[in-house]
Amino acid sequence: MRKDLIRGSLVVVVFTVLLGLVYPLVMTGIAQVAFPGKADGSLVRTDGKVTGSTLLGQARKGKRYFQPRPSATDYSASVTYFGNHGPNQSATMYLTRQNLQAYIKREQPYDPGLQADQVPVDAATFSASGVDPHISKANAAIQAHRIAAVRHLSRDRVDQLVADNTDGRGLGLFGEPGVNVTTLNLALDQVTR
Repeated sequence: MRKDLIRGSLVVVVFTVLLGLVYPLVMTGIAQVAFPGKADGSLVRTDGKVTGSTLLGQARKGKRYFQPRPSATDYSASVTYFGNHGPNQSATMYLTRQNLQAYIKREQPYDPGLQADQVPVDAATFSASGVDPHISKANAAIQAHRIAAVRHLSRDRVDQLVADNTDGRGLGLFGEPGVNVTTLNLALDQVTR
């Protein structure tokens, strides 16, 4: 019994060091060499200060910016979560309806024919993490009306910025292309201040 206890403890220590220290250090080293910007968190710097990450959605105040998906955590990266509500629960239906009404209220003055059945699902529902920076191309197309009007840009220019900030499918196969709202808003600020 004593030998088994010693062997078991030794195995725990070896695997803890190997998988808890050595493996993460090796992976971090490889990531720093292969993907230095992404390994550091894809940080966004404004005037020399870190103001966020291109991997995280960030709501910007005002009508001058594209808005990401709704967030239950107010886009806080330190408390990301996905609510455990099912699609048929009244809480989910209430929040989705509330988000849909807010979206229509914000976008309809710039897209007068906009109806609830034309609003993409991602405009009214939460993402799994609550900080996803991507919206669908259909969502971006609706918001482009507002951005073009408020920033006094041509719709073609806004559409080009949307296209420039659209990420393809994961590994070319998985998911749908998505518009990165964080990088898109940064690009908009470069065009018009």
